[in-house]
Amino acid sequence: MNTSSYLLNLPARVCFGCGAVKELNTVLPAAAERILIVSGTHLLKDGTTDRIAATLTDRSVQIISGIAPEPPLEDVDRVIAAGRDFRAQAVVAIGGGSIIDTAKAAAAIIPADGWCSDYFSGKMTIDAKGLFFAALPATAGTGAEMTKNSVLTDAATQVKKSLRSPFMTADAAIVDPELTYSCPPVLTAASGLDAFVQVTEAYTNPAAGTYTKALALKALLLIDKNLERACSGDHDARNAMAEGSMLAGMAFAPCGLGAVHGLAHPVGSLLHVPHGVACAVLMPYIFEFNTDAAARDYADMAFALDLLPPSASCGDPADAAAVFVEESKRLAKALNIPATFADYGLTDEHFPFIVKNCRSASMKSNPRHMSDEDVLDLLQKLKK
Repeated sequence: MNTSSYLLNLPARVCFGCGAVKELNTVLPAAAERILIVSGTHLLKDGTTDRIAATLTDRSVQIISGIAPEPPLEDVDRVIAAGRDFRAQAVVAIGGGSIIDTAKAAAAIIPADGWCSDYFSGKMTIDAKGLFFAALPATAGTGAEMTKNSVLTDAATQVKKSLRSPFMTADAAIVDPELTYSCPPVLTAASGLDAFVQVTEAYTNPAAGTYTKALALKALLLIDKNLERACSGDHDARNAMAEGSMLAGMAFAPCGLGAVHGLAHPVGSLLHVPHGVACAVLMPYIFEFNTDAAARDYADMAFALDLLPPSASCGDPADAAAVFVEESKRLAKALNIPATFADYGLTDEHFPFIVKNCRSASMKSNPRHMSDEDVLDLLQKLKK
C-alpha cells in the first residue's frame, strides 16, 4: 500500500470565525508590551485597525501603513526601521497578501542584522526566529497567513520572487471573515481566483499527498460555489470564501504550487498586472497544457464540483478534465477577467525577461515540464 509523506510547517495557532479578531490580545505573548501593526490603508481609514488596536490593553501600539501592492523591498525596510526604532516585541499584519508578506519578512529581520535586500539577494539567510508574528488576512485568496514565504519585488530589477524560511511562518493566524466584508468586488474577484488556482495547483502537484488533496478539494468546493456571490457582497459567501482561502493556504503550504504562479510573478512584476488577475488569465491555458500529465486530477475536481454526472466517471479522464478547464474559463469570464495580457501591453520584447525569471520552485513542481519553447508558445497566445 502506497502512503504519502509530508512535512507540515503551519502557524502554531489558527483561529477561524466571525469575531475571531477578539483572540488577538490572548494569542500575543504576555511579555510583548510593544506591538507594531502593519495595516492595509482602507482598514486604517475605516477605523478597523484602530478598533483592533484598542483591544490590545496594557500594550503600546504603533501602526504603519501605505504598503504598495506587489511589495517592494523598500517597503519592507520601512517596516524594519519602524520596528527597530519602536523596539517592537511583536508584529501584527492586518490586510491582504502584500501587507502580510511585508510584515512577515520584517518580523523575521527586525531583531537580526541587515536589511531586506541582503536576504532577497541571498547574501544573508533567515536562520533564526524573529519577532512573534500574527497574521490577520482581510482578503480571501492569498493564503499568506499559512506559508513560510514572503513574495516581494525588487523595483530596480523588476524581479519578483519569494523570500523563504521556516522561521517566517506566522506564530498565529487569525482568520476573521468579517475583515473581508469591506473588500472591494474587484479585489475580491482577483483574490478569490488566486485561491482557485492555488487549490488546483496544490491538487495536481506531484508532491501532493493525502493531506493536500483532501484540503484542496474542500477548499475548491467552497471557492467555486461562493466566489461570484462573495463579489456581490453576500456575507455568507464571504464567510465561505475566507474559510476556503485559509484551507487553500494549508493545502499548498507543504507541497507548493505550479506553473501558473511561476509565470504570474514575472508577468505581474513586468507589466504591473495584479497577482490574482495574472493567475486568472494564465490558468485555463496552463491547466489545458497540463491535461496530458494530470487528467485524472482535473477529472477528480470536475466530479467534486458536480460538473459531470457520476456515470461519466467510467469515461476517458481527459474528457472530464476538459470540463474542469472550461469551468476555470467560465469563472474567469464571469468575473470580467481578460482572456489575454494584450490590454497590459505584452509584446515579444517582454518574452526574454519572463522566460528567464519564471524558473521558480513553482515551475519545478508543475505536473508537466514547461520548456522555454513551451513558455514562448504560450506567451504568443497571451499577447493577442
